Amino acid sequence: AVVSTAEYGGVVTEGVKHSMNPFDENAIEEAVRMKQKKLVKEIVVASCGPTQSQETIRTALAMGADRGLHVEIPASEDLQPLAVAKIFAKLVEKENPDLVILGKQAIDDDANQTTQLLAGLLDWPQGTMASVVDVSGENIKITREIDGGLEDISVKMPAIISADLRLNERGMPHCPTL
Repeated sequence: AVVSTAEYGGVVTEGVKHSMNPFDENAIEEAVRMKQKKLVKEIVVASCGPTQSQETIRTALAMGADRGLHVEIPASEDLQPLAVAKIFAKLVEKENPDLVILGKQAIDDDANQTTQLLAGLLDWPQGTMASVVDVSGENIKITREIDGGLEDISVKMPAIISADLRLNERGMPHCPTL
């Protein structure tokens, strides 16, 4: 059950199961597909938050990620996009990846800011709201939906991409005829 709390102006999340948002699921699925095509060597996922956030890492590992990193942040702390971007920037400096793929936004606050903030902190090019990603060597062509159609942009690695829901859109599973 979800309980509202007037004292803190929020929702009590104690005991609530943490799950991965669909934008991040698509980001991980894209990384797994890139690995299957031999475009990436290793998929490292990261999450920051309370201990329960490790559930999302386990989900990512089950999807095909190779390693998971968890930065413990107490549930009582209000984790804003800039703080998340700063944490991820430190992880990027430590891990030294060529490509970072995030979901375009969190589903708890719909902020859609972490990718852009992280790109700014690292001074890396970014491709936001990607619905198609095509990697060729160090170049990445990103297609994204905009008002009135599609837009193609190109960035060079190292780069940051945010995944839209249309990236790796999954269809309904095929059920045999009964």
